[in-house]
Amino acid sequence: MAAQGPHFTHFDAAGQARMVDVSDKDVTKRVARAGGRIAMRAETLEAIRAGSSKKGDVLGVARISAIQAAKRTAELIPLAHSLPLTRVSVEYAFEEGAVSIEVTAETVDRTGVEMEALTAAAIGLLTIYDMCKSSDRAMRIESIRLLEKSGGKSGHFKAT
Repeated sequence: MAAQGPHFTHFDAAGQARMVDVSDKDVTKRVARAGGRIAMRAETLEAIRAGSSKKGDVLGVARISAIQAAKRTAELIPLAHSLPLTRVSVEYAFEEGAVSIEVTAETVDRTGVEMEALTAAAIGLLTIYDMCKSSDRAMRIESIRLLEKSGGKSGHFKAT
């Protein structure tokens, strides 16, 4: 018997894209954390830290952008379900040569919020890039990934 490849739930038996039917799943609390970072020159990092960027409060704007992205994930990811989010939090931290982001998204529903957390992290970092690109076009967005998820049939996941 040949080994089977991975099972992708967004395709039917004929290989056609589909939105997964979640109507039989239990409504549970679901939480996902995602993160990433944007590497930059020391001068750019210091301008963000000091709040002296030409465009103002970079992290404040990026935080609102990330929250808005989480709320609009189903508009951006074609097969994602529209979810009533109960909470989205966005935290930034300064690292050597970078700013990191961590987003937590929560819902009480039939499907998880991994895509909302990941989308928010990506858009939060892209917003930092957009606000600082005039002085540092060499910034690098790196390591966007799911950090942890809980709730639902697949249980708990924590990245190592």
